Amino acid sequence: MELWDIYDENRRPTGRTAVRDVTPLGAGEYHLVVHIAVFSAEGKMLIQRRALHKSAGGLWDITAGGSAIAGESSADAAKRELFEELGLSLPLPRPAFTVNFSSGFDDVFLVRAEPQLSSLVLQEEEVCDAKWATEEEILAMLDEGLFVTYRRHFLQLLFETNCGYGVIIR
Repeated sequence: MELWDIYDENRRPTGRTAVRDVTPLGAGEYHLVVHIAVFSAEGKMLIQRRALHKSAGGLWDITAGGSAIAGESSADAAKRELFEELGLSLPLPRPAFTVNFSSGFDDVFLVRAEPQLSSLVLQEEEVCDAKWATEEEILAMLDEGLFVTYRRHFLQLLFETNCGYGVIIR
């Protein structure tokens, strides 16, 4: 059972929690999710292929992401998701930006690092493959229905915003 903290519209914790996929969020209630995009020095993004039994199973996705569990900050959730899904333990900067969506807040973390694909530890329940891809390759996969259906401009924003970010972690 996964518990989420419930926030108000100003992102203040309400002190209440919701059980994932059980407790519906009411009007004015929100939860926190995170996405992490890891970029190489050449500007390629590390992407993962979702496990076949998951929602959007078999589709490619950005590096990592998921919901914050009760008591976690977005940075804690981002570090946990990155480690759980790919076995990566990386220092993360503050979120590059937040996307508000109908039921919550999505903090997006961008980091430059160059882990070897052979060093990744894929969580079988979540991820079945990983690779590096250019913006053009990802947008082509999106057009072909092979990538999770993000808005095209969201994916482009990840690449544009990444240009000014951080140091390479090796």
